[in-house]
Amino acid sequence: QVQLVQSGGGLVQAGGSLRLSCVASGSSFRTDTMGWHRRPPGKQREFVASIASGGMIDYADSMEGRFTISRDNAKSTVYLQMNSLKPEDTAVYYCDAEGITYSRGSYLPFHSWGQGTQVTVSS
Repeated sequence: QVQLVQSGGGLVQAGGSLRLSCVASGSSFRTDTMGWHRRPPGKQREFVASIASGGMIDYADSMEGRFTISRDNAKSTVYLQMNSLKPEDTAVYYCDAEGITYSRGSYLPFHSWGQGTQVTVSS
């Protein structure tokens, strides 16, 4: 089982910046794609950004240019640097990771989610 633990987030004024971190832990696993999603108040969860182990990056259109996703494969950690934050960026942010675990002679796919962290941007 692969667990994701998030840190960062909080309250910031519009135009400010925040950095989120998410660390994957477990035994005998490989993370392929790591990413971020968010759930704004009263809305459904939406995609923010993802990064593959080889470095390929994808952003939601509304975040590109303001948000930067990165990862440290050695630390099994993904980051989300958020700049020029807007009130509409207020949401609970979730990291996720997909990959392969090895257990009892079998390779099994996994898709894990972090616990979520609140980001509030005041106007």
